[in-house]
Amino acid sequence: MSTLSSPIRPGAPQMPPASRSVGDLLREWRQRRRMSQLLLAAEADISTRHLSFVESGRALPSREMVMHLAERLDVPLRERNTLLVAAGYAPLFRERPLTDPQLAAARDAVNLVLKGHEPYPALAIDRHWNIVATNGALGVLTAGVSGALLEAPVNALRLSLHPDGVAPSIVNWHAWRAHVLNRLQRQIDVSGDPVLAALRDELAGYPAPPGAATADDTVAQIAEQVAVPLRVRTSSGVLSFFSTTTVFGTPVDVTLSELAIEAFFPADAATAAALRQAADALRL
Repeated sequence: MSTLSSPIRPGAPQMPPASRSVGDLLREWRQRRRMSQLLLAAEADISTRHLSFVESGRALPSREMVMHLAERLDVPLRERNTLLVAAGYAPLFRERPLTDPQLAAARDAVNLVLKGHEPYPALAIDRHWNIVATNGALGVLTAGVSGALLEAPVNALRLSLHPDGVAPSIVNWHAWRAHVLNRLQRQIDVSGDPVLAALRDELAGYPAPPGAATADDTVAQIAEQVAVPLRVRTSSGVLSFFSTTTVFGTPVDVTLSELAIEAFFPADAATAAALRQAADALRL
């Protein structure tokens, strides 16, 4: 459990690859956003002819034009650096390790949010769902998990759906699995990240845990919910949670832009009471 209770860990800065032309990359992002050349040109206030020339390689965009198109396409900061390098320019956004003094205020904010969320579980994750920090309440969800899954780097989604992870304790496994895979697919659609695609394929291949409720039963339960809950069997009974995601609003650092906090809230009064009792018992 030392990994799950550790402070935020550093990440090594990386230089983006430049193996493809900027035109190819821009066209790929445009298609990923399901935009025509006409629509993107209109939103970027440039001619369709000029955009076509940029995408085909007949015109090299200026640094400002690369950033302008990336903004209209909502390209993540890491990939904006890739676009700039492909066009022959230096990366604009730094990727500092989380231990960098310039990220101290952000690091303190993350730890403050995690601590302040107790006695409810919360964790901070990177862009690939690797856990970088947690609060002390996460243990209620990870009790009985295989030690191998708690060795760094700990992946939150693998931890939840792996047969040796939380999966055997999840009451509504089919519904939670569908929620996780759908959410992951949306991230892949937006980012095109091959690491996330590989993670999706891995998670989709996990078998249902023994005794899991049928998919039809969990679908019927979802119809009665306002959000897909995570329902977990614990020593305190079945606990039910819904989650929220918090991100930094205006990051200009790659690492910070990819950091998110997943906070779990009790979905019913019984869960809230059980978590408060567990926290009180630890303080005695």
